Amino acid sequence: MIAKFDVAVVGGGIAGLTAALYLARGGKRVVVLESQNQMGGRAITNKKDGIRFNLGSHALYAGDAYDIFRELNVNPDIFRKVDEFIPYGIWKEQVHPFPAAVRTLLKTPLLSAADKYRFGAILMKILKLDTDAIPHMSLRDWMEEHVGSPMVRHLLYVLARGGTYVQAPDLQVAGPLFRQMQRSITGVYYLKKGWGSLIEEMCSEARRLGVILITGRKVNSVEHDDGRVQRVRCENGETIETPYVILTTSPQISSRLVPSAELTSLRTWEQQAIPITAACLDIGLRRLPAPQHQFVYGIDQPVLMINSSRIQGLELSENDDVQVFQMIKFQVQGSNAQEDRRQLEQAMDLVHPGWRREVVAEQYLPKMTVVHDFPHMKRVENPGPAVPQIKGLYVAGDWVSHGEYLAGGAAASAKRASLHILAH
Repeated sequence: MIAKFDVAVVGGGIAGLTAALYLARGGKRVVVLESQNQMGGRAITNKKDGIRFNLGSHALYAGDAYDIFRELNVNPDIFRKVDEFIPYGIWKEQVHPFPAAVRTLLKTPLLSAADKYRFGAILMKILKLDTDAIPHMSLRDWMEEHVGSPMVRHLLYVLARGGTYVQAPDLQVAGPLFRQMQRSITGVYYLKKGWGSLIEEMCSEARRLGVILITGRKVNSVEHDDGRVQRVRCENGETIETPYVILTTSPQISSRLVPSAELTSLRTWEQQAIPITAACLDIGLRRLPAPQHQFVYGIDQPVLMINSSRIQGLELSENDDVQVFQMIKFQVQGSNAQEDRRQLEQAMDLVHPGWRREVVAEQYLPKMTVVHDFPHMKRVENPGPAVPQIKGLYVAGDWVSHGEYLAGGAAASAKRASLHILAH
């Protein structure tokens, strides 16, 4: 069967649906092809024993993605802003107030009186930084140049990791990193009923605008002749004739789908990509044994622990008393899934003693992709939106970042690709 569309979008995650909405609003006839049996990619929400589990812990930060979702008329009721809270930190097998707020800064034993002043001052400085004016340098180099206290540096690294889900201070470019930190401090949102609600809203709006959403449709290749996109060929034999294609797949899959990709920028983007993964343990608990420990940073271990149910009316469980507690172990190359789970459970023993007696349901994801790439020092160039060697071919996704992080990268890159197509 042969079909014709103005634009074919490969991949039905946040980037793919964002692109489809912009294009449809611009009058284009769009088809979205998703290989899985549901739209959403890594933004789906699974339901288990009456509890909604995302694919690992997700937060939506003020800025790129949030602004784009509001621009696309996504129902604002699903975005719930996180109120001020008291964070804690694990340091030398003890739980202490973490100095991310004024009251915890004054109380924490993690810093001397002089370092408390220094930490508060550097946080205010970071909030006011003109991030575009920061020279191209790594986070570690910036810290060594501007922060004298080792403990203050250490705590800032923890905040950087918490706002980006990336632990790579020698690789992270300082400017984009601080821009993301500013946004994570400015506003954090969770999604009512999980990230699947965002996907449902985007799909509903896409259908209203006439976008054709197809699940269970694996793409075999994006064919091009004379330097221009011609068609998309699917595994089931279906052919879609189209002058424009947006690939929202990983850099590796994007290269594999395009014949002679090694002669294009796709190969460069694939080779420079540094994926980030995490072990994710989500647990539904009848109660929190230590209810003050709602949000906990690992300071001397790479973990992050969050009670996602702490916002009233988030509806992550059919039982209002059940708390959905999410844990992340930030991984490095060669991580061991069993060891990662053991470390998360040991951290939970410290933070919430006796938690095992309260478990209703759990979900363990031993190696979840956080992002396929991020703004790092080894990048040759920022990817996309257009593949310059093939007219009509575009890329979008968390890895197609021009300085954005996480969902911000996915949404912003999709908007860039779509507006480029609409302008042509």
